[in-house]
Amino acid sequence: MTEFKHSILELIADTSSNLPPDVRKAIKTAQQRETEGTRSALALETIATNIDMACDVVGPICQDTGMPTFFIHAPVGANQIEMKRRIREAISESTTSGKLRSNSVDSLTGKNSGDNLGSGTPVMHWEQWENNDEIEVKLLLKGGGCENKNIQYSLPMELEHLGKAGRNLDGIRKCILHAIWQAQGHGCAIGAVGVCVGGDRTSGYDHAKMQLFRSLDDVNPVPELAELERYILEHANDLKIGTMGFGGNSTLIGCKIGAQNRLPASFFVSVAYNCWAYRRQGVILDAKTGTIKRWLYKEEAPVITMGKSKEIPLTGKEIILNTPISEEKIRSLKVGDVVLVSGRMYTGRDAIHAHLMTNDPPVDLRGQVLYHCGPVTIKENGKWKMTAAGPTTSSREEPYQSEIIKKFGLRAVIGKGGMGKKTLAALQEHGAVYLNAIGGAAQYYAKCITSVDGVDLEHFGLPEAMWHITVKNFPAIVTMDSHGNSLHSDIEAISAKELTTFAQSVY
Repeated sequence: MTEFKHSILELIADTSSNLPPDVRKAIKTAQQRETEGTRSALALETIATNIDMACDVVGPICQDTGMPTFFIHAPVGANQIEMKRRIREAISESTTSGKLRSNSVDSLTGKNSGDNLGSGTPVMHWEQWENNDEIEVKLLLKGGGCENKNIQYSLPMELEHLGKAGRNLDGIRKCILHAIWQAQGHGCAIGAVGVCVGGDRTSGYDHAKMQLFRSLDDVNPVPELAELERYILEHANDLKIGTMGFGGNSTLIGCKIGAQNRLPASFFVSVAYNCWAYRRQGVILDAKTGTIKRWLYKEEAPVITMGKSKEIPLTGKEIILNTPISEEKIRSLKVGDVVLVSGRMYTGRDAIHAHLMTNDPPVDLRGQVLYHCGPVTIKENGKWKMTAAGPTTSSREEPYQSEIIKKFGLRAVIGKGGMGKKTLAALQEHGAVYLNAIGGAAQYYAKCITSVDGVDLEHFGLPEAMWHITVKNFPAIVTMDSHGNSLHSDIEAISAKELTTFAQSVY
């Protein structure tokens, strides 16, 4: 199969940069539901613009290109060993070219392999089929932010705000609603869920993730599950979580449910939460040559243009922040303000935060902005370039953030999904704010970066290093201010109240 690796390279590039038509349609519908001028409407327009940009440059839609997960159907007698080798080569080359971020990390040493290869990565699931002329390859790129919001329930149990969930359809309904609620903005809503009812703890999660390969507009062949999918898709939006957890009318774009037999003693409901950057694609290959015969999730119609323009709409009321920023300027900001940041910023996520707890920073952070970001970076002509640079989920840094703000005089933290009570208290005490960027908008934010000026602590791996960047008009929303206010806490409380209205059985 001389063309097999080339076909896999094409599949990876398209999956990373080009959302399928059914996902684009669902996001368009979500846009139409939102009230113009709201935070969620602004977030959706940024998302739409980013989708167009990624497609235009064939660049990652989101900088977190996830754990590459392949599902492959091959004819009886096909050389799976050779195909595995070619897939691994394609993954490595796609990482070097910037289509994928280097995401494979040794769990014991913390060392990044640099090429997305390692024990267990990439993930490959193989099945034989009786079609001797064709090979089916499906690929899912599911980022860490939404992967961390996967959840598994063991019924019967008590669910927060929903009461008892039994071993029946109503208990399943409550579990799915709870799974959507607990994701809030951390999983980059608007999202989709794949669900498995039954199985064991391992097979349940696998089967839940398999549901994400279904088209959003298909109909479940099991009538009870088809009706439950319709119910969840309709009523999840009533939770008012909204895009990025900003509040709003759109929270979910898809719900797909499958079922497996189980042990009498076990009743698991496994939920795989997927962000709006719903990157899945598939191809049918010629079994002899490996060339692409057809795509699985594409239509004959042209790609749907998502954004109204190449830029997000500005009102003229945005607040300009030039780094370094004074405490007086920060104290003047309040939740809901839209800001445009210009000047020097520094990236820092999990490894950097842990490092700073016992070490001085390699740069002076007083008055500065720390960006929770693990970018996609490539070197061109000896200079670093960021090809994708959206925010990562900030809640992972909650154990560290308050101390780092106190010790080093940070004035702003940029991320997504918000942070907790300790960080909120530190913002108030020391005069700092949390700025929420739009999760997944990696191309849009990369465009705001005018230069990459340096890098420290590179030994942590490129996504975890501290990058020195200069930005111009980098947009974000104040969601936690220096006066003790948090939009994230407000929306969680509002959506929790809405969730309680679903406690009564509907069956």
